[in-house]
Amino acid sequence: MTAGAQPLRIGNASGFYGDRFEAVREMLTGGRLDVLTGDYLAELTMLILGRDRLKDPRLGYAKTFLRQLEEGLGLAVERGVRIVTNAGGLNPAGLAQAVRELSARVGVPVRVAHVEGDDLLARGWGEGVLTANAYLGGAGIAACLRGGADVVVTGRVTDAALVSGPAAAHFGWAADDHDRLAGAVVAGHVLECGTQATGGNYAFFEELGDLRRPGFPLAEIHADGSAVITKHPGTGGAVTTGTVTAQLLYETAGARYLGPDVTARLDTVRLTADGPDRVRIDGVRGEAPPATLKVGLTRLGGWRNEVVFVLTGLDVEAKAALVRGQLEAALDRAGRRPREVSWSLARTDHADAAVQEEASALLRLVVRDPDAEAVGRAVSGAAIELALASYPGFHVTAPPGKGAPYGVFEAAYVAAADVAQVAVLPDGERVAVAPVPARAAEPAAVPEELPEPLPAGPTRKAPLGRVAGARSGDKGGSANVGVWARTDDGWRWLAHELTVRRLRELLPEIAELEVRREVLPRLRALNFTVEGLLGDGVASQARFDPQAKALGEWLRSRHVRIPEVLL
Repeated sequence: MTAGAQPLRIGNASGFYGDRFEAVREMLTGGRLDVLTGDYLAELTMLILGRDRLKDPRLGYAKTFLRQLEEGLGLAVERGVRIVTNAGGLNPAGLAQAVRELSARVGVPVRVAHVEGDDLLARGWGEGVLTANAYLGGAGIAACLRGGADVVVTGRVTDAALVSGPAAAHFGWAADDHDRLAGAVVAGHVLECGTQATGGNYAFFEELGDLRRPGFPLAEIHADGSAVITKHPGTGGAVTTGTVTAQLLYETAGARYLGPDVTARLDTVRLTADGPDRVRIDGVRGEAPPATLKVGLTRLGGWRNEVVFVLTGLDVEAKAALVRGQLEAALDRAGRRPREVSWSLARTDHADAAVQEEASALLRLVVRDPDAEAVGRAVSGAAIELALASYPGFHVTAPPGKGAPYGVFEAAYVAAADVAQVAVLPDGERVAVAPVPARAAEPAAVPEELPEPLPAGPTRKAPLGRVAGARSGDKGGSANVGVWARTDDGWRWLAHELTVRRLRELLPEIAELEVRREVLPRLRALNFTVEGLLGDGVASQARFDPQAKALGEWLRSRHVRIPEVLL
């Protein structure tokens, strides 16, 4: 790519490993693109790929991507679209070679490059660590594109780097073009989760029309770092300031969105409607990145088993107490209790129900232990032996099994200058990617910019979601909940009503956990980080909703006293 003033059209065709298979073809045939990206990596994905690599050292990458390229490669070359993906996972060199072999097999010549340097497993991180990967930025991607690559494969880069790297290469941005880079990073954050930007998982989904098959998003990136988020004509879903706001709040930790290339100030983001299915992003300010890189560590945490008892009709609490006492006694008699034994009772039952399922509650038993035997037959056998000896109506949702391994995610940090990022160009030349100059000192905290409170007036009890949207997700063992108001008056109320204390009252599960609040006034939004809610991360399945995907919807369902003027 060469520097130029024309906007760069970057599309997304994957938000996770397992996303819509046909999206690559849909994006390549649905309209004009310059670059097509695919995000295949998440914390859980790295654990899955790590286990693949244990079975076969040649693996460790997202195999689905290769299958998508069997048709997509010819379409991309025909339309002049370059492909940038992190599907390389733990083995970007292996996937790059597989793409070359595919290219030869289907008769579509392409120049393939890849980025190395994120894999830090050899440094030694303690017993049991399966993967250790630094989150790299877009500089290696930019070097590959400047080197003439048609396809760029990376390992663990930040999700937004798939957009900021091509933008930097296209416009010739320097490492200290912080505002421009920050704008591209924000656009990349909007694109990274695919159809979440076009109405998927959106709080006010009923307002968007046909959501049966939302189109994937694309960004028109401009030379000044501003962007327009849109989608191909005729595709499902919608792009609105609301859908873009929701995605901007997803899995963020505050006003400063830290990255390896730049720190993007989310409190400076300005969103404006730019026509049907078009939202402009501008005003984004950037700062130098931190001096450290995040490293994601995964390891096998042990073994886990689960039994869900169905309690139907009357005396649910007494039935739960009976079977729990029986199971606990059986585990004691076995002489080898699992290290962790947890019970939870979900009162999903309704009185006088016309449908049996609606008359039933669920009692969940979860056990964990480093030893597979401790959570296997000792637990499942004890549960099944009670089938004719426990509460009336005894049955379980599924036969308990032998248990399964679970994973643990941890975040560590290393000096960015100590990570040797390398761009391997199509001709095999290895180009060292210089570290991005980091900030010299910790910046001052972003002050809370609160609006004037809404004048006092009559209120009515109603669900918070009648006036506010929310989007939630996971960050390692922590959960993030972004909440936004839809109007200026709603923001005047929300900013003062939804304090950390109030959030703890509305979500009792987090009452004892550390909670941080950040104010994003231009988005009329609050962002909360709940530390430790998810235990050791999604792979550990520490709670009913292991990725906190529905935490925001639980919050929206809670009843609060809302000013009548807003209702």
